Amino acid sequence: MNKANVERPDYGIDAPGVIRNLLIFAAVGLACWASVKLDYWSGHLVVPVGLGNVDVDLAGTGLATGLGMIFTALWMLWDSKIGKIRGREEMLQRLQWKGDEQVLDIGCGRGLLLNAAARRLTTGKATGIDLWQSEDLSGNTPGATLENAHREGVADKVNIQTCDMRKLPFADGSFDYVVSRFAIHNLYDAEERAKAIAEIARVLKPGGQALIDDIRHGKEYATSFTKSGCSDIQFLGSKLVGGLATLISFGSLRPAMLWVKKAK
Repeated sequence: MNKANVERPDYGIDAPGVIRNLLIFAAVGLACWASVKLDYWSGHLVVPVGLGNVDVDLAGTGLATGLGMIFTALWMLWDSKIGKIRGREEMLQRLQWKGDEQVLDIGCGRGLLLNAAARRLTTGKATGIDLWQSEDLSGNTPGATLENAHREGVADKVNIQTCDMRKLPFADGSFDYVVSRFAIHNLYDAEERAKAIAEIARVLKPGGQALIDDIRHGKEYATSFTKSGCSDIQFLGSKLVGGLATLISFGSLRPAMLWVKKAK
């Protein structure tokens, strides 16, 4: 095996269960369409509604749904292996780096943002926290994170801890920058997400900045930051791309990136 390939960091597949389910439902939809094309049945279902009947074209629905789900699954796989590597650099370029920053990555996973931040540091340190849930990221373990840090050549600049983002084990004002990608939405209750945002605001130094990139709840996060004393907030990224993602995912994805600065 090529040595370069061995040492390449592996940041896993995001939401592997979701990708699996998309492909299963896509297969069912396409099988329904194919069965009609092979003349096994008509592909139509008559549903009584009120005083009349509605003719539902299951074959056409199956084809459209199947193709849409396959496209979404392939896009998620591409983003897991290529897109998020590019995206992390664009994201972190929005911060002004001196090299001595203390950085916290919320839900660091296998170290995607953590290691990219560490590469920008000289005397600073990057700390990552996670609960290491494999349903959110394939192979999500502390060992995988440390191995990726080693492969990126930043192991000496990285710390990781197992802890909950709603109760961070750090003193007030500990970090210059807090970053997070596709993590906070995994808290399914709005009050719990608000606790996580409040903790981020608490551990930021006065004048510190946060970059939060997530697949939904952007406006909710902004409200929570404001309530936590961080009123300097900007939404970054393309509204067009965000709108297309929302349309293609039937409203499931509403991506947003927030830049937040804590008052001095």
